[in-house]
Amino acid sequence: MSWQAIFTAMLPEHFLLAGIVVLIGLEIAPSRPRGAFAVSLLAVTAATAAAVWLSFIGYAFAPFPGQYSVDPVAALGKAIVLALAVLVLLIAQDEFRQRAFPVLLLSSLYGVCLLLSADSFLILFLGLELMSLPVYALVLLAFRRPESAEAALKYLVLGGTATATLLMGVSLLYGSSGSLALSVFADALSSTNAMATVAVVLVVVAFFLKAAIVPFHAWAPDAYEVAAVPVTAYMATIIKAGVLLAAVRLFGNAPLSRPMADLLAILPLLSIVWGNLAAMRQQSFRRMIAYSSIAHAGYLFYAFLGEGPGRFQAVAFYVLVYGLMNLLAFAALPKDPNDAARDRLDNLKGLFRRDPFAALMIGIAMLSLAGIPPFPGFIAKFLIFKNVIAAGYTVYAVLGLIGSYLGIYFYLRVIQFLFMSAEETTAVQGAPGRLALGASFICLLAAILLAVFPGWVIDLL
Repeated sequence: MSWQAIFTAMLPEHFLLAGIVVLIGLEIAPSRPRGAFAVSLLAVTAATAAAVWLSFIGYAFAPFPGQYSVDPVAALGKAIVLALAVLVLLIAQDEFRQRAFPVLLLSSLYGVCLLLSADSFLILFLGLELMSLPVYALVLLAFRRPESAEAALKYLVLGGTATATLLMGVSLLYGSSGSLALSVFADALSSTNAMATVAVVLVVVAFFLKAAIVPFHAWAPDAYEVAAVPVTAYMATIIKAGVLLAAVRLFGNAPLSRPMADLLAILPLLSIVWGNLAAMRQQSFRRMIAYSSIAHAGYLFYAFLGEGPGRFQAVAFYVLVYGLMNLLAFAALPKDPNDAARDRLDNLKGLFRRDPFAALMIGIAMLSLAGIPPFPGFIAKFLIFKNVIAAGYTVYAVLGLIGSYLGIYFYLRVIQFLFMSAEETTAVQGAPGRLALGASFICLLAAILLAVFPGWVIDLL
């Protein structure tokens, strides 16, 4: 095994690691030069390009057999996550005044990349923890509100609960199979052994906790609301994408038996209904997005009811669309020195009169998240429900579609505030920065591409 092959297989991780090392060097340098943003953007962009290249050439190699491997699917998953992270960085330029911010962000991204190449539960656990631990600190980092400490603690405690649940499930899987390979999970899905069944349920519950599936969702609204806007965007897009793409790798192409299929349908269905209902009552934009993300996590887990070969395609397309639309809304959100005032939905009233571009971008994002055609969110939902129906779970598909209609109300409520309500805000609002505007244009162009050429994009996945 040559070192060149190992270096090539882990090229995205190496770029991120190099960025982390340089950022730490800048931090301890006596002159404290300003360059953290440029270094972070360069590292993540290079990692994205490396992941795209590895996927394009069909590179497949296992530098650490049985533990870590790279294949075109894993590389494509990394490319999607890292591309979304570039947009998060463009939105987050102001957060670089907190010198720990870029190191924490790149460290979390490194964990996501490990997660998507895991072949054993050891690497899966390591990736999950590297992804999650920096985010606990990021929620608290800016400390814009008194509630930040409580929200970060709640996130930490429930994140620790997810970790403990995962480890208990893994220990039972090891006890029933004698192996820590991810493949034993797929075998356990169809096993009649009681220990294996309990192990599968515990592992699935751990992923439900990480993805904020009802009733394991309590951390999400508080954490999303009090974190800085770029951190909320990161949690809503990168963390969600990392968890779901890792779940796809965990389940593989294994068919689901009926009891497990019911578990993977009932709780996500509750998430769809409760997330959409709870979002209707919110007065905070970020808290509304949190409940929206709870509902969308339900749609994403519905993808596992479909046939194995179509799971990655459905989840990858959905997280790409969902991530772009969330980032479009956050990038266009007007600035305000008062974080709590910026977050109030009432302050969006009459935004079209003050800033037509921002209102149009947020409106497009809301319509797409609601699944209104011809926006790409409709295509993403259609792909998931088509696979669910094709797998024979028609009742669950119909119930999920009915639940999804509940979400139209609160998305259209935002549209009403933007375009049809009299201006009432007294907050001091400013236009998004130039880089945030650039991120908005990128998201808009990507959304147009996904809406006009969905078949071409899906074929690439």
